[in-house]
Amino acid sequence: MNDGPLIVQSDRTLLLEIDHELAQEARRSIAPFAELERSPEHVHTYRITPLGLWNARAAGLDAESVVDTLLKYSRYAVPHSLLVDVAEQMDRYGRLKLEKDPVHGLTLHCADLPVLEEVLKSKRIQPLVGKRLDDETVVVHPSERGQLKQQLLKLGWPAEDFAGYVDGEAHEIELVQNGWELRNYQEMAAESFWHGGSGVVVLPCGAGKTIVGAAAMSLAKATTLILVTNTVSARQWKSELLKRTTLTEEEIGEYSGSKKEVRPVTIATYQVLTTKKQGNYAHLELFDAKDWGLIIYDEVHLLPAPVFRFTADIQARRRLGLTATLVREDGREDDVFSLIGPKRFDSPWKDMADQGWIAPADCVEVRVTLPEHERLIYATAEKEDKYRLAAATTTKNPVVERLVAKHSDDRVLVIGQYLDQLAELGQHLGAPVVDGSTPIKEREKLFERFRNGDLRVLVVSKVANFSLDLPEAGVAIQVSGSFGSRQEEAQRLGRVLRPKADKRTARFYAVVSRDTLDADFAANRQRFLAEQGYAYRIVDADDVLEGKDV
Repeated sequence: MNDGPLIVQSDRTLLLEIDHELAQEARRSIAPFAELERSPEHVHTYRITPLGLWNARAAGLDAESVVDTLLKYSRYAVPHSLLVDVAEQMDRYGRLKLEKDPVHGLTLHCADLPVLEEVLKSKRIQPLVGKRLDDETVVVHPSERGQLKQQLLKLGWPAEDFAGYVDGEAHEIELVQNGWELRNYQEMAAESFWHGGSGVVVLPCGAGKTIVGAAAMSLAKATTLILVTNTVSARQWKSELLKRTTLTEEEIGEYSGSKKEVRPVTIATYQVLTTKKQGNYAHLELFDAKDWGLIIYDEVHLLPAPVFRFTADIQARRRLGLTATLVREDGREDDVFSLIGPKRFDSPWKDMADQGWIAPADCVEVRVTLPEHERLIYATAEKEDKYRLAAATTTKNPVVERLVAKHSDDRVLVIGQYLDQLAELGQHLGAPVVDGSTPIKEREKLFERFRNGDLRVLVVSKVANFSLDLPEAGVAIQVSGSFGSRQEEAQRLGRVLRPKADKRTARFYAVVSRDTLDADFAANRQRFLAEQGYAYRIVDADDVLEGKDV
C-alpha cells in the first residue's frame, strides 16, 4: 500500500483526498483523462470516461502514461480490470482510419477485420459508405466524412482522420510582434493544432486565445472564417487582429446583424448564422462564400446545433476550436470531438496562474439566509419558480453593496441572470447596467469607460459571459446564474483572470441563498473550477455586513 492521495475504483471513479500533500500534483496528472464529478470539502470524485481517454490519446498521451499515473498516486492496488479497460479504450482510438485515396477520393481503412465488420453491420454506418475494396478498406463519399466520424464515435470506435485538408485560397497573414511576444504556450498551442490539422485548444480566459487564433492564421496563410458569440466579440477580434497581424481594415469583414461583409478574413456571429428566414438558415451559405483555408470557432463549447450540422459537411477545411472549457451543458462534447476535432492543447488554470500568465484568484461563496416570509413563499412555490425566488432575493442587495464598498480601489463587475434583479442592483449601486437590450454602441462606450477608469462598477447580464475583454476588472460578484452551468461559472471567473500590472489577486464572489436550489446549483457550477484547482471559501453574509475580513 502506498500513501498516495488517490483511491482508484473498478467503476472508473477516482477519489482524490484534497488535503494530501500530493493532491495538487495528482490532480494535474489525472486532469487530461478524468473529469471531476463531485467536489465536497475533503474528497473529490473524478470519473474516467471513454471520451476523456480518447481526447488524451489524440493529444499524445498513451495508455502506459495513464496507467503509470494511476499506479503512482493510488493508495491501494489499482483494480486490474480497470487498467485493462483503460488500455483497451485508448487502443480503440485510431483503429479505424479515414484516408485519402487517389482513385476513390476517401476510404475507411481498418487492419482489424472484426472491428470493420462490426461497424459495417451498423444501420447508422451503411448509408454513409460505398463499395468494399478489400478486407480492410471501404469507400466513403467525401461529403459523408463528418457524419461517418460522428456515427463511429457513437459506436465506440472513433476514427482517426488522415484524409488531409484543402489549402483554401491563399492570403498572406503574418504576426507583427511590436512590443509583445508570442508566449511559449501560445506558440505550442498553435503548432499542436497545425500539426493535427483540426482540433480544439483549451486555455483559461485571459490567456490569449485570440492570439493563438492569430498564430494559427499566420501558419495557414489563407482566407479565414472566424465564428464568434456576438458582435462585441467580433469587434474585439478585429481590433486584436489589426494590432497583432499584418491584416488591414480592408481585409477584415464583419458578418453580423448589422453588417454583411465577406472579405479574406470574415468574422461572423453564431446568432446571424442560426437566424432563419422562411424556415431556412439563410446565412449558412457563408461557409461556401469563399474557399476558406481555416475556420476558427471561438467559444466552441457554445457552438449551436445548426453550425454543428454544417460543420459535418466541411471536414476538408482546417478547423480550430478555442475555449476555456470543453464542458457543454447539452452533453455534445462528442460532437465537438468528432466534427471540430480532438483536444490538441490544454493548460490547467492554476498552472497558468502559478506562471503569472493569468491572475491568481480567491473564490468566495457568501451565503445569505432568506427572511422568514420569503422562506414561506419559497417553500410553497412551484418547482419551476423556486430557483428564481431564491437567486433573485433582495436579501442579496446589501451584501453586494458592502462587497463593492470593500473593493473601492478596484474595478468591479456585478454579474447576474435576471434583468429585474440587475436593474435594482444598478439603482442601489449607482452603476449602469449592460444587458441584451443595450445597443452595441452603448455597450462599447460603457466597456471603454470601464477600461479607462471613468467607470468603477458595471452591472452586467450574461452578455458578459463570453469573449469580453475587460482586463482591468479585478473583482466579480455573481448574484445569479444559469442554474447549474459549469461553463458559465468558468466564463464569469474568467472576466477577472487577466493578469494585473501590480500582480494582485482577483476576487470572485458568488452570493448564494442557503438551503435552496440556489445553493444546490452553485455547488454544481463550481465543479469545473474545482477541477482546475480552485477552492471556494464559504463565509456568512452577516460577517460581510459587519465588515469582517473575509
